[in-house]
Amino acid sequence: MAKNEVINVFCFDQEIGRLGYDENKARSSFQYNPAFLESNLFPRLFPETGIIKKIPQTQLFNQFNGETFKGLPPQIADSLPDMFGNLIFKKWLEANHSGFNQIHVLEQLAYVSNRGMGALEYKPGKNIAANTTLDLTEIIDVLKQVLNNKQNTEASGLHHEALLNIFKIGSSAGGARPKILVAENKKTKEIIPGDIVTSSEYNHYIIKLSVDDELGYSREVIEYCYFLTASQIGIRMMPSKLIDDKHFATLRFDRQNGKKKHILTASGLTGWDFQSANQSTYENLFELAIFLKVPHKEIEELFQRMVFNVVFCNTDDHLKNHSFIYDENHDQWHLSPAYDLTYSLNPLINYKRTSRAMSINGKRVDIELADILKIADTFTIKNAKNVVLNTQKHIEIWTQHANELELPSEIIDSIRKDFVTLT
Repeated sequence: MAKNEVINVFCFDQEIGRLGYDENKARSSFQYNPAFLESNLFPRLFPETGIIKKIPQTQLFNQFNGETFKGLPPQIADSLPDMFGNLIFKKWLEANHSGFNQIHVLEQLAYVSNRGMGALEYKPGKNIAANTTLDLTEIIDVLKQVLNNKQNTEASGLHHEALLNIFKIGSSAGGARPKILVAENKKTKEIIPGDIVTSSEYNHYIIKLSVDDELGYSREVIEYCYFLTASQIGIRMMPSKLIDDKHFATLRFDRQNGKKKHILTASGLTGWDFQSANQSTYENLFELAIFLKVPHKEIEELFQRMVFNVVFCNTDDHLKNHSFIYDENHDQWHLSPAYDLTYSLNPLINYKRTSRAMSINGKRVDIELADILKIADTFTIKNAKNVVLNTQKHIEIWTQHANELELPSEIIDSIRKDFVTLT
């Protein structure tokens, strides 16, 4: 794709606008499709957070150059593959295109096409032939090779078709751990790449693959333990399960009743860099939720998640791990189900002091009850102390689940040492 080309942005079968990128000036541009503006369909598809304005003129963006947004408007950058997805993407391109060197960011969106998370789509898209079924064993073997940075992957005989499958089904899931997107036929239980169908005949999963067998435990089992505990507390999450007792599978909330749902992260909605300490605050997140006019019960739900993250030492609760979901029928934004709730450190090597991704009352370490209650007072959260006490009571529930899942006792003890009792 030439550097002066543009790509069309679609959502819900509507052409929203056109996106361009000027490499020489290091800036992107976006222009709404006039017909879309005149239709007044989905008025709050891109909430007016000061980034993409609802005007017919071409808008220029030169303030988002950097690793997080790659020069794109943040709402669009949300569609790009994450760190792990980029690694697989690079390996797939090297295997598929001789002489591959670098790819343009619009070219990357063209490959995402209609396969990304959420409902945004990009045309013209790059066609990738679809395989009908998947072999998880082969995929895991290839993943281990790709993730082993000490190994010469080009010389290790990576199978092209397996790389293609991984790219097709895993390049757009968020986060840095190995993840793939699959669709499971509800009747036959056959699994196919997650981008082939959105039909209600399928369950649509994100599967986090366990590739750390040599560690003696599975990070994905730990996450499942967190899922069970959070669900019992009352935190809203998508139904999840373990595959082969080690791979964590969770239903996607961006695929519901056979339709795509429009999702944006807190980072994508606002342009706040999730790696910026100044912008990564729970106060900002609550203010965003209020700006989006989510129901107050969801503000209280966000408070519950914050307390859970503190008590159970989920320190990687950054701005891309909080999302909002758009109800296109009522032009209303809602807090998405919670995701990526887990112990984010290595339980075998957790001797270093780790600060939180999101600050609370200006603090990233040594959070106290007073800090939590100040948030509660500011955002009118009722029964805040009871929320804290109930969450802390579930530490024993977490331990029970961990034992039932046969996590090693030293792993359980190591994680529990980091749990926080707020006083």
